[in-house]
Amino acid sequence: MKIPLQITLRDIPHSAAVETAIREKAAKLDHFYTHIMSCRVMVEIPGKHPHQGKQFNVRIDITVPGNEIVVNRDHHEDVYVALRDAFDAAKRQLEDYSHKQRRDTKTHEPAFHGRVARMFPEQGYGFIETPDGQELYFSRENLANVDFDSLQAGVEVQFLEEPAAEGLQAKRVSVGKHSTGQSAYP
Repeated sequence: MKIPLQITLRDIPHSAAVETAIREKAAKLDHFYTHIMSCRVMVEIPGKHPHQGKQFNVRIDITVPGNEIVVNRDHHEDVYVALRDAFDAAKRQLEDYSHKQRRDTKTHEPAFHGRVARMFPEQGYGFIETPDGQELYFSRENLANVDFDSLQAGVEVQFLEEPAAEGLQAKRVSVGKHSTGQSAYP
């Protein structure tokens, strides 16, 4: 961390054991994600209610490049359980932030829509006509969640385009509900 860890215990007697637990958990976060600029941890017992006993709230504010991660965990009767849950949530948020920073988030290729134009069942392949009139080859191995023998000319399909030696081909061909909800054909 660029700025030293800040620990605040509010309405709680000073406890070296609690501060040590916080420092250890913060050090693990700093080891997991080395770009943490600052970390502030506050542990408190809000509104002391005589019928509820002690309930701890933990708030963690972590500053990272270009963002701030905030975690609030409320109403745990054990301060160590409250700390564990809060730091676990902070680690998950740091993981998500790290993935976004590396552009490591999962993206999907755009799906295209078309209609089966011709089938050659004996040879195990067919052609899909796209709305712009282009025909794309597909084979039995390119189907996803559909039986090749159930396909016939005119069936609307969804697919991904992939370059091949002979030009574009249809891959991951599927039938059923498609995201647009409307037919690409009159």
